[in-house]
Amino acid sequence: MSATAASNGSKDEKEVGLPGYTNAAPVQQEGAIRSENWATRNGLNLESFKKRDYGAGIVELDRSMKPRHLHMIAIGGSIGAGFFVGSGSALSTGGPASLLLDFFIIGVMMFNVVYALGELAVMYPVSGGFYTYATRFIDPSWGFAMGYNYVFQWVVVVPLELTVCSISVSYWNADISPAVWITIFYVFIIFINVFGTLGYAEEEFWASLLKLSATVIFMIIALVCVLGGGPESGRYSDYYGARLWYDPGAFRNGFKGFCAVFVTAAFAFSGTELVGLAAAEAHNPAKSLPSAIKQVFWRITLFYILGLTFVGLLIPSDDPHLLNSGSTDVAASPFVLVGQYAGLTGFNHFMNFIILVSVVSIGVSGVYGGSRTLTALAQQGYAPKIFTYVDRSGRPLFSVGLVLIFGALAYISLSEDGGTVFDWLQALSGLAALFTWGSICLSHIRFRKAWAYHGHSLDEIPFKAIFGVWGSYIGLLLVILVLIAQFFVAIAPPKGGINDAEGFFKTYLALPVVMLFWCIGYFWKRTGWLRTHQIDVDTGRREIDWDEIHEYRAKFEKYPTWRRIFHTLF
Repeated sequence: MSATAASNGSKDEKEVGLPGYTNAAPVQQEGAIRSENWATRNGLNLESFKKRDYGAGIVELDRSMKPRHLHMIAIGGSIGAGFFVGSGSALSTGGPASLLLDFFIIGVMMFNVVYALGELAVMYPVSGGFYTYATRFIDPSWGFAMGYNYVFQWVVVVPLELTVCSISVSYWNADISPAVWITIFYVFIIFINVFGTLGYAEEEFWASLLKLSATVIFMIIALVCVLGGGPESGRYSDYYGARLWYDPGAFRNGFKGFCAVFVTAAFAFSGTELVGLAAAEAHNPAKSLPSAIKQVFWRITLFYILGLTFVGLLIPSDDPHLLNSGSTDVAASPFVLVGQYAGLTGFNHFMNFIILVSVVSIGVSGVYGGSRTLTALAQQGYAPKIFTYVDRSGRPLFSVGLVLIFGALAYISLSEDGGTVFDWLQALSGLAALFTWGSICLSHIRFRKAWAYHGHSLDEIPFKAIFGVWGSYIGLLLVILVLIAQFFVAIAPPKGGINDAEGFFKTYLALPVVMLFWCIGYFWKRTGWLRTHQIDVDTGRREIDWDEIHEYRAKFEKYPTWRRIFHTLF
């Protein structure tokens, strides 16, 4: 595509409300010009707060992430309270079979979502990827809604996670005011963000490593307990097996219970898509992102599915500790309860510490995800221009500041009505991720259709989703089915009866919020669904070294079958 054509394409895009992508040369696409001073690059002096020289193109953020960072963000980045604590309420609501099936279904959905995201992110490495893909391939108004939906999702998560931090510490000492612990962890999250992209990446690397190691330790101990190898002082000293699947049973609350567990599973998987957002700040995403995406398969199968299988085998679904459990009640975490019931002194404290690390990690991720998406919105004219400010250490300073300010909402939990406020905040974030995931799948479907329309072949795509466009259809279908199931639960809750208006919106508030943003975007930009011929698939596309790719593909074809399978999975 000629430079003139690229320029015209960008102009046409702006006329219909699309992002103004630039078709920069490979050297320019390296991003913003980094300071030679170490302290300035890492945000440790006053000079680092000054506005940086952006260089060429729209990618203005730092590119300091290494492959090891992306790998850990992919495999363990979003393991947090939803998995460690929320699984307790899910077990109580739906039973062990519903817990396993719902997490498996969401896992299949996420597997296809991240592969679709990986294909798009390697082709179009743009900061704030999900929002810009929806804007470019679906509808600028819908992209506007998805951008703000994602920002609000993380803006709400930060104070929620700070509150859970205080509750986690109160497991050891309930006498100290939660305000003290909220303040300590609030300051810690601010401190991590001083170091910008590298601070987030390093924190996620070590936190993910700790979370994954703890989950492996838990599964080994759980296996021993299931086989009856627990201490004599605990309940797992005799062969335990699958007795809890028979009494009290595999399912609770019937079909309603099965449907109700989906929202917990979706909350537990929230943040998986951050690996695509982080790719825009990796040094070479075309090389490091595909291998990071493959790690998601192992996270889903080994950690979520296998870990929750053991939870369902060891903790009865009618356990009284689970009756009032939620994503904030650390004492009701099945991972903590296994240690208590097994008679393993100290293991419950160890797991509570891991939960604390996980919650802080999600809080840091919330600031990262919300600020980068807000910056992307501002770059496209969908948010005030001040949020495009990126300082010399690569921090989108005002975007990070705004998300951190919302963290102060955590102090509301100290008031008498704090619980009510947080119920509504949680309602905002509950289903928000599902809309993001559905948009990623639909963006991929629309991209593939436009790619073929403009005369391109699949061989021109450097990294392809493992199940192609059909994987995205499956992912999108599952998103729709889960939203329908949750709508059913919002009307008829598992405990029986029909919900009132307050109960319905606490379960399904995300939908009217997204629709409100879509309407605002439509009346602002006056653009609707893009026709296939309007979608520009060439402007802003990454320059690819095809000689290297063809050489690698030829080498790959010569591998023995076992090695090709190994490479596909890892």
